[in-house]
Amino acid sequence: MAFDNLCKLLAEKHPERFASWVLGQPVESATVLKSELSIEPIRADSVTFLKFQSQILHLEFQVKLDSAPPLPLRFLDYWVRLFRLYRLPIYQVLVLLRPPAEGTEIESAFVYGTTRHEYQVVKMWKQDPALFLNDPALLPLATLTATDTPVGLLQQVAQQVSTIESSQQRQELAAYAQLIAGLRFDKALIRQVFQEGIMRESVIYQEILQEGEVKGKLEGKLEGELSLVLRQLSRRVGSISPSAQAQIQSLSLPQIEALGEALLDFSAPNDLTNWLQANQT
Repeated sequence: MAFDNLCKLLAEKHPERFASWVLGQPVESATVLKSELSIEPIRADSVTFLKFQSQILHLEFQVKLDSAPPLPLRFLDYWVRLFRLYRLPIYQVLVLLRPPAEGTEIESAFVYGTTRHEYQVVKMWKQDPALFLNDPALLPLATLTATDTPVGLLQQVAQQVSTIESSQQRQELAAYAQLIAGLRFDKALIRQVFQEGIMRESVIYQEILQEGEVKGKLEGKLEGELSLVLRQLSRRVGSISPSAQAQIQSLSLPQIEALGEALLDFSAPNDLTNWLQANQT
């Protein structure tokens, strides 16, 4: 599925949310109009027409500026056809998904002779990611928004997707987000980040993580107790043989704690030897 086609699909699945975003104001109800227009019908897979509050929103997603006919002329053409058919105010927005080559002019109007027709241009790479990260309808586009840390943004998107409660919706958003992320990131990186993000939210992963934290704390306590016991033994019975030290290091935490209490009664190396023989498992 082409990137602009996918964006059209998302806009038509969530017309109110996309209209609210590009218009910068709440839109409570919007109707998707057919994209085929009369008079030598034209149809563009990247075009969405939404009707709301006695207005029409013409929303068009593009990866590249190259077009035949040129985009400015297409916007004028669409405006004339839409106005002839509906006779309503028409708001036109071009959403560019990826920045063009450096130095490329991004036109926002058709100008020829005395004719001038303007439309709005939205540059995804300059959009605030917060709006997209906090709205499931817009979330798949979040990977294209402004950031100083692209990989970090990709990880945020993966984590947000993984928190979606509905399994079906989560899988759907993950697929859409990964496809659109392909405009900015390497496929292998995308797969890796999304797999890690989904795993982080899983119950099994959380249990493993918690077990690891507990294990780390126990190991730290064991090391501390062992060091203390060895120092105390040196003071009570003198030098400890390598074999005895190896036996002590193999003890469990409860056994080391027990040895720490027992050594208070030691007075000779044999006391330690006898204790180890009696308590070694």
